[in-house]
Amino acid sequence: MNMPPRLRRSLTRLRRDLVFLASGVPLHLLTAPLFLWAATQLVGILDGSSSAAPMVLPIPVLLLLLAGIGLTDGHRWRHRELTGVLIPRLRFAVPGRQLAYNWLLAPCLGALEALVLLLLLGGIAATTVYAWEFALIPFSWRIAHPGYTTTSAYVMAAGVAALAVTPPLAAALVRLEHRIAPAVLHDVRDDTLKQRVEDLTESRAGAVDAAAAERRRIERDLHDGAQQRLVSLALNLGIAKVALTDLPPEARRVIDEAHRDAKEAIEELNTLVRGLHPAVLDERGLDAALSGLAARAPLDVRLRVEMTERAAPAVEGVAYFVVSEALTNIAKHARATRAEVTVVRLGAILRVTVTDDGAGGAALSGGTGLKGLAQRVGAVDGSFRLTSPAGGPTVMNVELPCVAP
Repeated sequence: MNMPPRLRRSLTRLRRDLVFLASGVPLHLLTAPLFLWAATQLVGILDGSSSAAPMVLPIPVLLLLLAGIGLTDGHRWRHRELTGVLIPRLRFAVPGRQLAYNWLLAPCLGALEALVLLLLLGGIAATTVYAWEFALIPFSWRIAHPGYTTTSAYVMAAGVAALAVTPPLAAALVRLEHRIAPAVLHDVRDDTLKQRVEDLTESRAGAVDAAAAERRRIERDLHDGAQQRLVSLALNLGIAKVALTDLPPEARRVIDEAHRDAKEAIEELNTLVRGLHPAVLDERGLDAALSGLAARAPLDVRLRVEMTERAAPAVEGVAYFVVSEALTNIAKHARATRAEVTVVRLGAILRVTVTDDGAGGAALSGGTGLKGLAQRVGAVDGSFRLTSPAGGPTVMNVELPCVAP
């Protein structure tokens, strides 16, 4: 039974939100016991109840300082990997914002996250109260106390209500963290440098868009010009093969070879056009374009695309090019029998993962193909990571900003 796409997206979003909140609880609440430890030692110093307190106090204070700065990378990771929200890396020389977040805001957010997760667990337990009762309460007691079913019905209703409010509460808390973390954990840069970076980013975006537009123009010219003439040539040669039956064998052989060469040239030109910029990418989106790639691949390809909305055209073009080149390399060099392509949009990030069961051993230094992929990804401020141990499997991870720089 196929799940409706809307329900599948809702469940995927809920799972992502809950994993995000669960990963935040230990990070957010880590400073709380350190504060309690430091406060206990400080009270010991003030009332003189512990002679060892002055020697022990620097330990929790040092751990608090390290946690106040070191936990920032953990928050950056969970925001990026789980929800696609990018938080710029802070300089170590700017600790104030990190300490404010990890010391003051983090415990409050951790408490809210724990409450939402407890509400979910309580809702599950209450909703299944009858199952718990049948499993744990003896049958004789249930026969002697028939009124327990009424109380259980109220408990189950409360559990259903708790489960109903959990998804919106989790989504609201995730949105709140997405507002707070980037607002606090950002670096105040020099205005001149910031303006220069923005100018360079804007000029590069223009160059990327111009290159993408030029590739689309070349694709249209090839499709409407040279490709159509080749098709007409192949058609005329085919007609000649059928109609001119009284030609000498040498002439027929020349026509046959010309017809075969024309068909091969059409196929090569089709491949070139699709590599430049497939028309289906503009018309039907990345999912349809990648489905065509997977269908034409000479090995078994499993494709999964999860995109609630489309990315910028230049970014989708890079994603298509990455998958196309990756499948070509796998077919030529990896000695693989199957590949898996996953494309997921997480907030502002389009994540592309290509995995194969080949021999492994691929490296950026091994040739120009992978290096060209990495450069193409870097042109739109994306990241490229390749893991390919000897014996496989090979995993290519590409992250692209959904809005072209």
